[in-house]
Amino acid sequence: MKIAVIGAGAIGSLVAGYLKFKGQDVLLIGRKDSVNAIKKRGLHISGVRNKFNIQMEVSERLSLRPDLAILATKTQDLEAAVKENRGFIDGAAILTTQNGIRADAIAADYIQKENIISSIVMFGATSLEPGSVVHNFEGSWIMGSAFGSNNGGIPAIAEVLNKAFPVVSTEDIRGMKHLKIFINANNCIPAILGASMQESFSDADISRISIAIWKEGLYIVSGCGIKLVSLPDFPLERLIKLTSMPGEEAAKVFSGIMSGLSREPVYGSILQSIKRGRPSEIDYINGEFVRLAKDNGLAAPLNKRLVKMVHEVERTGRFFTKDELLRKTKGLAN
Repeated sequence: MKIAVIGAGAIGSLVAGYLKFKGQDVLLIGRKDSVNAIKKRGLHISGVRNKFNIQMEVSERLSLRPDLAILATKTQDLEAAVKENRGFIDGAAILTTQNGIRADAIAADYIQKENIISSIVMFGATSLEPGSVVHNFEGSWIMGSAFGSNNGGIPAIAEVLNKAFPVVSTEDIRGMKHLKIFINANNCIPAILGASMQESFSDADISRISIAIWKEGLYIVSGCGIKLVSLPDFPLERLIKLTSMPGEEAAKVFSGIMSGLSREPVYGSILQSIKRGRPSEIDYINGEFVRLAKDNGLAAPLNKRLVKMVHEVERTGRFFTKDELLRKTKGLAN
């Protein structure tokens, strides 16, 4: 199977590197700085599976027709990536990996719906410099047909990708993707503070904001009639239990979980983009709660404020202090 991974950020680089390491035919597509770094020094991977360097084929654009195209850009860059490579990926199996729920619909504007497979990445990675990625923690790779029932091509793709990460197939990928938003929604806090997740959530008061994000999110998805479906590594019951606890108790539990997330600093996808000088995906994560609330006559004051703060960091380059974050969310994080 010829595989093209479009997007040489943290997830794209990690996936491409591990598949190449397992002997797969992989081409990694990335920006010029990433392409130059990997051509010069190879792809450097470190983290939970030790350190190694991989020599692999890399380019700024496709020049061949793959059997499988893994779209690993951020959601805001997805349309441009699909349009630029459409002539080569048209007819191939397409696997989306983006956070949020809008990637499949964006891809479907240019690609046949029956060719699109949706996926959820539960493993974690960090990339702050071109050609180098840290694998922070293990996790499954969940996939299912983006539109309709799973098709016959998924088992063959799952067999190949399972060489890199344990693959789980589902018939309810949409319900799982909505639950994944809750996991990613906490990424806004490190992005606002300019700190790792471990450092950010070592503070119980900051952790209470995350519990409040979840409570507001549950209020919104419930009001929209959205059914959340458990993820293999994050059961729905965990979310319900934490948001049902007294605030102080829930914050302590959450703080303990996040403080032990990884031996290496974990920054989250939003802060990684900011550190690389790129627009973040905040509008497709916390902004998704805001959009759902607006479309259904509901309120999302906390998530709306946090989205605004992330955009301010993007615009000014200045991070907020913990005291500023607490003050600006006072009365919203209950």
